[in-house]
Amino acid sequence: MRELAVQALSSVERGYDLLAPKFDHTPFRTPDVVLDAVAEVARGLGPFGRGLDLCCGTGAGTRVLRRLCRDDVVGVDLSAGMLAVARRHEDAVWVRGEAGTLPFGRVFDVVASFGAFGHFRPEERPGVFAEVARVLRPGGRFLFPIAAPPRPGGSGWWFQVGFDAAMRVRNAVWRPPFVMYYRTFRLADVRAELCAAGFDVELYPLEALGRRPDGAPRCRLVAATLR
Repeated sequence: MRELAVQALSSVERGYDLLAPKFDHTPFRTPDVVLDAVAEVARGLGPFGRGLDLCCGTGAGTRVLRRLCRDDVVGVDLSAGMLAVARRHEDAVWVRGEAGTLPFGRVFDVVASFGAFGHFRPEERPGVFAEVARVLRPGGRFLFPIAAPPRPGGSGWWFQVGFDAAMRVRNAVWRPPFVMYYRTFRLADVRAELCAAGFDVELYPLEALGRRPDGAPRCRLVAATLR
């Protein structure tokens, strides 16, 4: 708890540098069941040539891209600490950089990202999506999972409401900010922003993750294709 408190009072970059040695053993890492479900569905959309893992962290998602891509896979992340851990475990090209100013040209056939979008304010997302479009070849794919929102009034809903409220209070009284929100990444908004960035958007249910009582998928794969 002391370590998490120190991380939460740091910047996003510094916080993840501190968390990196233990990140793969925390709930913050995307679970393997989600990664495997994405790989299963995305396999039918490929194969792909060169891939980019956006906000790659310690490289868990990079392993998915290595299963989908014929050519090399690149991981990019802001945190040098997370990249240092990734280099010890995964064979890929690791680059330190920011999602809003990617240090690449139009060289990728697929870009994927896992669990990173809560670190972007809604007003920042169009710039990130524009950067993804800039580094993709025509017809390239942008892939990421998106979970269905929890039912209002349930424990998951209250957790998200409480967490986001705590982060807003923290960022109002403490600098530097630590941007991490659960309730700002809404599918309707994201879909409209992707279309504005030049993508056609398709949704694929991740059936391995099950369905809610109302029959809706618990999680979908967003597959955005650059026009």
